Amino acid sequence: MNRKLSELEATAICGNDISSSCLYVSALAIVYAGQYAWLSLLMVAAVLWLFRNIYGEVVGALPLNGGAYNVLLNTTSKNNASVAACLTILSYMATAVLSASEAMHYLHHIVPQLPVIGATIGLLGLFLVLTLIGISESAKAAVAIFLFHLFSLTLLVLAALWYFATNGLGVLQANMSLPVQGGSITTALFFGFSAAMLGISGFESSANFVEEQAQGVFSKTLRNMWVVVSVFNPLLAFLALAALSTGEVGANKETLLSHLGNKTGGTWLGALISIDAVAVLSGAVLTSFVGVSGLIKRMALDRIYPQFFLLETRHGSNYVILTGFFLLCLSILFLTGGQIGPLSGVYTISFLLVMAYFALGNFLLKSKRAKLPRPIYASLPTVMVAFLAVVIALYGNIKLHPEYLVVFLQYFIPAMLLIYAALKRQVLMNYMLLILRSFSDSIRTVVLRSRTAIRQRIQKLHNQEFVFFTKGHDLATLNRVMMYVQENEVTNKLKIVAILKEGQTIEQGFLDDLAVLDRAYPEICIEFITRVGTFGPDIITTLSQEWHIPKNFMFISSPGDRFPYKISELGGVRLII
Repeated sequence: MNRKLSELEATAICGNDISSSCLYVSALAIVYAGQYAWLSLLMVAAVLWLFRNIYGEVVGALPLNGGAYNVLLNTTSKNNASVAACLTILSYMATAVLSASEAMHYLHHIVPQLPVIGATIGLLGLFLVLTLIGISESAKAAVAIFLFHLFSLTLLVLAALWYFATNGLGVLQANMSLPVQGGSITTALFFGFSAAMLGISGFESSANFVEEQAQGVFSKTLRNMWVVVSVFNPLLAFLALAALSTGEVGANKETLLSHLGNKTGGTWLGALISIDAVAVLSGAVLTSFVGVSGLIKRMALDRIYPQFFLLETRHGSNYVILTGFFLLCLSILFLTGGQIGPLSGVYTISFLLVMAYFALGNFLLKSKRAKLPRPIYASLPTVMVAFLAVVIALYGNIKLHPEYLVVFLQYFIPAMLLIYAALKRQVLMNYMLLILRSFSDSIRTVVLRSRTAIRQRIQKLHNQEFVFFTKGHDLATLNRVMMYVQENEVTNKLKIVAILKEGQTIEQGFLDDLAVLDRAYPEICIEFITRVGTFGPDIITTLSQEWHIPKNFMFISSPGDRFPYKISELGGVRLII
């Protein structure tokens, strides 16, 4: 059994991503909000506080890998869940390439002879190897990077505070007296807040590998990430305004913190911050590999992606997923030439849409899974305000950079088409059969072999059995089950299973309802089975092994407050009612 991640390890993996934001978000906020940059970053921290509860409720109720995909899968359809998954994958791709490229640009300033593109490929390859070795082993590297980053930022803050204390208020007063960006405080805060929302990217990562975390760790990762962002991001923006003119900020926006280190502590501190930037941006690359692995593994288990994606190394790493992600990262690197603009376009919109989907998922969880136990509850106003904040940030970023939307769609549409093709592969294979039938007799042998292979594949899809555990549901509820299976799965076999207590019998009315369903859905063979026992992880595992049916192909209705088990203990059983 693979070792679960500790609080420090899990925090480090996702924290390297979110905490690296201070390397660029302070400059971004100052560019768009001027002297009120620190205030816009405090607003972002407030929004992130709201999302702590939103994520805590959703993942606490459904502690399975997949993030926004997971919650939508258990509250709506596969199609809706796949949109969220596509956005998340794009966000991870852009994050990995952008972080790796930025890290190598920082290193290029230290070592001018370094080829940036080649070094970026090398860095992506390094973290591919680390994740192939195993998540626990790669976590050790993440912890080292994270602790060094916190140490470096603390030194920078102390040096800037000492500089501020010994040099007086002159620079800060001069900056505060400048004309307000955009002509009004409202406009400055609007654009500053929109740009600064990118400073919380990475907060969603922890939800994508929650199954690899030890008990109780997930909520602590959210708290730790919030503390780091809420303390360092506004504070560094304020200290930058206290030590540097806005002209200096604009001239050094790509390496603002290094410049701040040079100004307040000397060249040694500037060099240390540059080294730290390389390290923590590299850690963000690791976050992408770990996060995407958990997500795509879950999608493969749900038959959206082919089953060979689940192949593992002896360390438990899904090498097909990780290698495929590495190759996709290389493709986007070469397609964009490593340019920051196009990468940022994909990154910005996909990340903000993932956050919006999580808030939407919380709404659906409250309405459709109200009885599902959860350790944290986000109030309805909390979710509404958080969702509105993300929409505002999304609008602000598109208004600032309309070209970002075009770039995003160039990647999103092909990616979504591929996922849609995977979901509708049965339909596509039927079309292929029709095409093959139209071929001439001259290639009859090839056609026949192809038709046979496709038919076998279709038959294999249809032969996969699914299970629904019933509690004696009425006809209307069972009909919803059948509709869900028909709309979301490729199968013609469904086992409806009732777990009975000793001496308990099935009412005739329920059997009559099943007979009605059997006539209403002739394309699906319904098999009704009863077992004596207690519904829980043990009987699910027993039946899964006996019938050779994966647990994620087993469905239940949403349990109530008295249900003695957590959803995560059921091994991936899906909620569909």
